[in-house]
Amino acid sequence: MHVELRLFGPFRDDAGTESVALETDAETYRDLLREVEARYPSLSGRLLDAEDGDLAGEVVVTRDGKNVRHLDGLDTPVSDGDVVRMIPSVYGGS
Repeated sequence: MHVELRLFGPFRDDAGTESVALETDAETYRDLLREVEARYPSLSGRLLDAEDGDLAGEVVVTRDGKNVRHLDGLDTPVSDGDVVRMIPSVYGGS
């Protein structure tokens, strides 16, 4: 499926881009963030905490404008056409 990643602040700087069209087989946002960390090693450990139990403390992830923590957390299903924003928490709330 196709998702659009939008990266902000230091995430954008580390990845070297602010927008990525990504073809993925990820089923959940946990899987998607693992894939993004693998694709951009400079983001490794900055999106998911060390045990993959939750989002890393410095990131807010939204799906089509809604914080995934307010949906099903990292178990939120990935859907074709999702617009995913990865925002440092100091920019985008908690």
